[in-house]
Amino acid sequence: MNKEHAETSAESSPALSPAEIAAEAARRVREHQKSDPQRRAQLRLNRVVFSLSKHWLALFNTLVGLYVGLPILAPVLMHYGYPRPAHLIYACYTHLCHQYPIRSWFLFGMRPHYTIESGLLSVEVQKAYQFLGNAELGYKIAFCQRDVAIYGTMFLAGLLYVLLRRRWKIPALPLWGYLLFGLLPMGLDGGYQLLTSLIAWLKPGWITPHETTPLLRTLTGALFGLSSIGVIYPLMEEFFEDTKNLLTKRYNWRL
Repeated sequence: MNKEHAETSAESSPALSPAEIAAEAARRVREHQKSDPQRRAQLRLNRVVFSLSKHWLALFNTLVGLYVGLPILAPVLMHYGYPRPAHLIYACYTHLCHQYPIRSWFLFGMRPHYTIESGLLSVEVQKAYQFLGNAELGYKIAFCQRDVAIYGTMFLAGLLYVLLRRRWKIPALPLWGYLLFGLLPMGLDGGYQLLTSLIAWLKPGWITPHETTPLLRTLTGALFGLSSIGVIYPLMEEFFEDTKNLLTKRYNWRL
C-alpha cells in the first residue's frame, strides 16, 4: 500500500529543471546560514569577494591612477598657490621615491628636466631631494622620471586592457618575456648607474658616476610597467573569473 502511494506521488510530482534545482539548493544554503552567525559572516565575505571578482579591474586601474596621479598633482598645486596639500604629497612620496631633482620631471618651468651639464642646479640642489622647485625652474613631480614611466604606463596599459579583454582572451606574458623585456633593460640601465655611484662613494675620484638620460629612464620604465601588466592582469583575470563562477554556482548569484 505504501509502495503504491509513493509511486503515485512520484508520478504526480513535476520534474524540476536544472535551474530550479540550483535555485532550490541555493535557497536551502541561505536558510541554513541564517541560523549560524559564523556562516552569515562567511556569506558576507563571499559577497565582497564576488563583487570584487566582477569589478577588480576598475578597482586596480583606479588605485594605480591615484598612485601616479597624486605625484603629478603636487607641482600643479604648488604652481597655483596650494603649498600645504602639495607638501603633504611630497612628504608621503618621499618614502616611495628618492625625488632627486636631476632625475625628476619639472612642470611650469624653463625646462621639463635639468641635467648636471645644464648648470641651472647647484651641486647641493642636484643631490637634495628636499628641493621642490621654484617659480623660475618650475616644480618637480613627486615621482622620479622612471617611476612616472612605470606607473603611468601601468595605468594606460590597464585602460587598454579594459578594451582588449572584451574582444580577445589575452594570455599572460611568459616569464622569459618578462625577464627579457621588463626586468633586463631597467636592470642594465638603473643597475649600472647604481653600481658606478656606489663605487664612486666607496672610492672617491676612482670612477665618474654614470648618470643615465631621461629618455632611457622613461623607455626602460615604460617597458617594465607594460610587462608587469602583461603578466599580472591576465593571471588576475583568470583567478577572478574562476572565483566568480564558483560563487555563482554555489549561491546562484547573478553575474
